[in-house]
Amino acid sequence: MTRYLARLADVAYRRRGRVVLAWIAAMIVIIGVGSALAGEYNADYNTPGSESKAASDLTEQRFGGYSGQEIYVVWKDSAGATSPRVKQRIDAFFAEAEQVDHVAKHTPVRVSKDGTIGSTTLPLTVPGWDVTKEDGEKLINAAEGNDGGGLEIKLGGDPIYAAQGQSSPEGIGFLGGAIVLLIAFGSVVAAGLPLVIALVGLGISSAGLIALLANVVDVPDWTTAVSGLIGIGVGIDYSLLVLTRFRSAMNEGKDRHDAVVEAVTTAGRSVIIAGCTVVIAVLGLCLTGLSYMYGVAISASLAVLVVMLAAVTLLPALLSYLGPRVDRLRIPFLGNRLNTEGNGESPALRWSHAVQRRPWTAAIAATAVLLALAAPALGMRLGFPDAGNDPPDTMTRQAYDLNTEGFGPGTNGPLVLAAELPDPAAKARIDSLAGRLRSEPGVAFVTPPRINAEGNAALITVIPTGSPQDKATEDLVNRLRNDVVPNELSGSGITVKIGGVTAALEDQSEYMKDRMPLFIAAVVGLSFLLLLFAFHSPLISLKAAVMNLLSVSAAYGVMTLAANGGGLSGLIGIDHEVPVAPFMPVMMFAILFGLSMDYEVFLISRIREEYLKDGDTRRAVADGLAKTARVITAAAAVMVVVFLAFLAAPDVFLKLFGIGLASAIFLDATVVRMVLVPAVMQLLGRRNWWIPNWLERILPRLDVEQVALGAAQGRP
Repeated sequence: MTRYLARLADVAYRRRGRVVLAWIAAMIVIIGVGSALAGEYNADYNTPGSESKAASDLTEQRFGGYSGQEIYVVWKDSAGATSPRVKQRIDAFFAEAEQVDHVAKHTPVRVSKDGTIGSTTLPLTVPGWDVTKEDGEKLINAAEGNDGGGLEIKLGGDPIYAAQGQSSPEGIGFLGGAIVLLIAFGSVVAAGLPLVIALVGLGISSAGLIALLANVVDVPDWTTAVSGLIGIGVGIDYSLLVLTRFRSAMNEGKDRHDAVVEAVTTAGRSVIIAGCTVVIAVLGLCLTGLSYMYGVAISASLAVLVVMLAAVTLLPALLSYLGPRVDRLRIPFLGNRLNTEGNGESPALRWSHAVQRRPWTAAIAATAVLLALAAPALGMRLGFPDAGNDPPDTMTRQAYDLNTEGFGPGTNGPLVLAAELPDPAAKARIDSLAGRLRSEPGVAFVTPPRINAEGNAALITVIPTGSPQDKATEDLVNRLRNDVVPNELSGSGITVKIGGVTAALEDQSEYMKDRMPLFIAAVVGLSFLLLLFAFHSPLISLKAAVMNLLSVSAAYGVMTLAANGGGLSGLIGIDHEVPVAPFMPVMMFAILFGLSMDYEVFLISRIREEYLKDGDTRRAVADGLAKTARVITAAAAVMVVVFLAFLAAPDVFLKLFGIGLASAIFLDATVVRMVLVPAVMQLLGRRNWWIPNWLERILPRLDVEQVALGAAQGRP
């Protein structure tokens, strides 16, 4: 592998013009094809084998294709929601809306007690997430075209949310990364190179490959934000590692060719191993068995693979052109001399010695901090934040507020009970069930049962008193399923399935909880094997896995605190408790476990390089930490700033996602890399590199740094 990388670096140097042109051509072609053949972003959030999915299938089969989901329509006029003037305009809206694909005739109208607010729904013949953005825009235009003059018409539901204009956080993340790089390098040229790699990766993956992928698999509309920011973060990080090694080699007096070869065969090797770890971890999302997670996993993996390849091919070609001019256009008073490696009596070296003098104290204190931060995660409540968390200027939030004002928050997330009737006489038992539901605590309203034309199925809509994201609504769903419905219909032969958006999202929460252990075991196991191949050390690989589990757990705790609302959470628009989307812990684990390995691989690679010089673990740990502290700090700072850009997204789950990712990277680069790693490696001593003879014989050799360094210097 080392020889291959050395040859790749040599090609990037000698054929640098062709390499650059090849990347430019690839970017133009892929973006062009992606734009021309872009698929529609959508996702199926149904949970395989769930009760809500069964309810959806039953309603679709027995009620003319009705999916169990709808567009919420609510209007308000001080003159009265049913006045002749209002009725004329509302009827005009319905006439337009019901011509849109997959929209059925509206249900009976409800009027608030004060008579000023009216509400109904437009049933959908497909799940809301399958309605195209264009059809959602048609509905919004119909509402806006018929309101005014004191009449407000607002719409809610998945198609409306997807059709609303939303800001993208990628630009903010890119700008934040640029500022950190300028501060770190103090040179416009040096800071610009990682940004070029990130921009190329963003264009090829987000505008090209992911757009094409949407034709093949389900890709949620928020995927581009997640994969884009991941691509920007790792693209800058990987480029920073290669660039720093190149500058160090140039400062040691090597010519351009040797500096490029050394950078690719050392830092470039670390980049490949770290990138492959991220890809393996992210592809672990496919183990969830959810179709939309396939799209997220493949999209994020493509973003990482593109920037990984660019960091070891395009960047070396650009460095071959620039040589010592990489430090041109310096900015006064900026730059922390990342070209130097921090040996001598650097602060990082003194810090490492201090930790190594008291390794037990440092290890116990660092572990206690991480466990204390992780503790709130024990109270994490999974669920989907509802439209009440949308920005106040969005139509979905305004519809939510109007529905809440007129009919209570439960109107925004009705439950749909779909019943399969064995014979027409069973209708009496269904009427009895509806009566029982009306007296049930937590139920605000129950519609009269609706029987299909064949008389073999019935629908009952239940409006909870709580909002879709309330714990009380979750408890109501479970109580109806486990107690009320089975007891009321015992011995009747009637089969009832409880569905609707709220129940569907509750089913997915439970599904994710059940899949989480398998997912974690698979990701940790595969990452352990990759590190074992790389370092030939079971203890190093086990240590990395345990430490990454600690940092991810701490991030879960920080995210849970933010989701509880109030305090500092109010600054980012979370002023009350919200649940954590059930796919977020899984996604965070995959992404963070992979990204944490970046710093692990780079740091341990350098420590091993130092250790192979004389076999002194204490000196190797101290020097390895000192020589990588600045670049790891800069890389982590870039990643933290990029992930904090999620705070600019309108979605609450993306805000929480950004907080969790940023806090994990910060803790990983500080508490883990600066305290736990040197402390534990000091305690292990020579056992760090122990491996059974039988295992050593069967493992392929992937020495990450020392062999590569020899190749770079022309040694065997």
